[in-house]
Amino acid sequence: MKLGLLTAAFPSLTLEQVAQWAHDNGFEALEIACWPSSGGERRRYAGVSHIDVEDFDPKAVRGMLHRHGLEISALAYYPNNLDPDQATRQAANDHLRRVIEAAQRLEVAVVGTFVGRDQERSVAENMEDFKRVWPPIVHFARDHGVKVAIENCPMIFSADEWPGGRNLAYSPAIWRQMFEIVPGDNFGLNLDPSHLVWQFIDYARVVRDFAPRIFHVHAKDMEVDREGLYEQGVMSLGVGWQVPRLPGLGEVRWDRFISALYAAGYDWVVSVEHEDRKFEGSLELVQRGFLIARNALRPFIV
Repeated sequence: MKLGLLTAAFPSLTLEQVAQWAHDNGFEALEIACWPSSGGERRRYAGVSHIDVEDFDPKAVRGMLHRHGLEISALAYYPNNLDPDQATRQAANDHLRRVIEAAQRLEVAVVGTFVGRDQERSVAENMEDFKRVWPPIVHFARDHGVKVAIENCPMIFSADEWPGGRNLAYSPAIWRQMFEIVPGDNFGLNLDPSHLVWQFIDYARVVRDFAPRIFHVHAKDMEVDREGLYEQGVMSLGVGWQVPRLPGLGEVRWDRFISALYAAGYDWVVSVEHEDRKFEGSLELVQRGFLIARNALRPFIV
């Protein structure tokens, strides 16, 4: 198993600068942010383009990372692929295909993304959309020798994402429906235990139950703000009391989670996803956050 990081928390650095810092500080892999280079997405930790998939030299990218002793664990693009606005949805789907093509050119096995969701419609209605949109995308990825890893974040952190959130793939029951609709072995999970904590879902059991579908792993922690939970209640779906933290600063038992990954045969990258507001605002704070995460995870990853 290897320890990596998602580059999206370093929007002001070039990919080579991120690679140099990651190597110097004991990381072994990068999950590389690949949003459109033209920008446009303003969500926190989105819109970062460390590889412009429309214009890059795969040999140069791989050579640079090799010089720094790093692998690419996945290419990362997390939009709303089921956006209710058809033009926005089409743009996301089209760019996702370009990221898949870039992964093939880079000889990268995994692309991480979101299923997406129309937050105003039910799970059942969104699943009908999923049936139309996702089989062709997964087929396209298969034709390019790429696995699609869906992150399990519900994307409901604030009032503008209410009531349903902007990502459908948040629970075991929904994953099972998706895997029935898209049974191909190149469609699976980019598993993040933090999103299971506040839903009271057993993350170690998830690893056991879905082991063959775990293609990539995000390391992010979750603090449940008990005062916020008291005030808002569970009907608020986490708004006001789910607090993303760095590994080691929340409620995930990383020894148990990583033990479950070992037992399940997972032997790829655990990628630190930095979304901790306590460690942002300057490059130094972001770097410090990644080092906290490294120190929490490294005893279990060899």
